[in-house]
Amino acid sequence: MSTVGRLPGIVTTDHVFRVPLDHERPEGERIEVYAREVVASGRENDDLPWLLYLQGGPGGKAGRPLGRDDWLNRALDDYRVLLLDQRGTGRSTPANRQTLARRGGPAEQADYLARFRADSIVRDAELIRRLLLGEEGRWSLLGQSFGGFCTLTYLSLAPEGLREAFVTGGLAGLRSSADDVYRAAYPRVAAKNAALYARYPQDVAAVRRIAAHLAQQPARLPDGGLLTVPAFQALGLMLGAGSGSGALHYLLEEAWVEGVDGPELSDTFLTGVQAQLSFAQNPLYAVLHESIYGQRSVDPAGTGWAAERVRKEFPAFDADAALGGDAPVLFTGEMIYPWMFETDPALQPLRETAQVLAERRDWPDLYSPERLAANTVPVYAAVYFDDMYVDTADSLETARAVGNLRFWLTNEWEHDALRVSGRVVLDRLVRMARGEA
Repeated sequence: MSTVGRLPGIVTTDHVFRVPLDHERPEGERIEVYAREVVASGRENDDLPWLLYLQGGPGGKAGRPLGRDDWLNRALDDYRVLLLDQRGTGRSTPANRQTLARRGGPAEQADYLARFRADSIVRDAELIRRLLLGEEGRWSLLGQSFGGFCTLTYLSLAPEGLREAFVTGGLAGLRSSADDVYRAAYPRVAAKNAALYARYPQDVAAVRRIAAHLAQQPARLPDGGLLTVPAFQALGLMLGAGSGSGALHYLLEEAWVEGVDGPELSDTFLTGVQAQLSFAQNPLYAVLHESIYGQRSVDPAGTGWAAERVRKEFPAFDADAALGGDAPVLFTGEMIYPWMFETDPALQPLRETAQVLAERRDWPDLYSPERLAANTVPVYAAVYFDDMYVDTADSLETARAVGNLRFWLTNEWEHDALRVSGRVVLDRLVRMARGEA
């Protein structure tokens, strides 16, 4: 029986679906996928069109609404919304160090996780659509970031299930390998570092001081994780959000206290760092991150720790070299490195599994350029000119390659605009769909 909840301005209904682990073997093992239906209060019985929301990630559960928050405030004007906890996340059958240990060794765990990419997520969504809307029912789709990648996969595999699609910060390069992605990403991250240091010039010295200290004496985080110089640099993931540079600056402000033996990194700082760096709540983000770019027709050799390999082409990110001279220490961005599976307690048990996935070859293709070129489903996309996470050039190339797609290019917002803009971004895309913008 579904559980119904009421919060300010909304009514929610829980749904749990049993789906095949491997959609090619529907008679085999099944897992659970959870979704939360949300409708505006007073409209529970209205015949509203459905809007499926696909969260960013990989490995991110859908948001937990407390009312008509953020983009939901606009969506609920017109839609009945389904917030999907993509397989392995949230209230769906979990995939983490605790549950994966039951699957066997690293090879067995990797084989299991290979079925947690966008193609499986789309097939889950199609099964759910047929159960909720009937075979002929079609729904709208909103894909944020990785959810936009999944939208392109949906349009490639099952466009007949969609009446329209909205994409925010998620037009992936259809033919971009993992190497291509990171080769384009490092210069964007360097630009975000430059903007950080231009806004807060004092942070150049502050970051160098912390990095120099960690080079001599790595610090223990409250959860037992190890804060090394590369881990400290990974805080650059924050720089892709609209308020990210300010949040990072304020974190740096409270880095030091005067201890018994002199200056030491403060508990406040270390706790804040842990909150940013720990993958305890979303381990799939780390384990599957590079695999979301794997396609046999693009890179049959697999991904092979592309971010680590490509980083060598950008010596400006070498902290040791920076500390040996007078250059600023640069933060990295949305990159996953092998050492993360040694320093993060939540990832340590998955180190060998991640290695097997990195070495995996022959990933099935996620996109059909031919089918996307002939697409007839209306698609409306927001492309952020200064997006640190998704390459603008790739997004614009994809926008031109997908049939029946209109895009809005803006430098007013960053990658998190759907959430932080309230109604603004989604309203613009909906008005585009209605011929009003």
